[in-house]
Amino acid sequence: MQVPYNLTSYVRVLKLASTPSWEEFSQISKIAGAGILLVGFLGFLIYLVMSFVPGAGP
Repeated sequence: MQVPYNLTSYVRVLKLASTPSWEEFSQISKIAGAGILLVGFLGFLIYLVMSFVPGAGP
């Protein structure tokens, strides 16, 4: 496996990248947090259903 030594493409990407504004960051954080909560809630619902099924779960 060879690592490319052409650094100009990496420098070009870093020049195009920018720091997000506070509004953009807060919106992304809210969406990510809602996704994490949704996945946790679905996992909890699956746990509850599996706890009531005889012979399944702990």
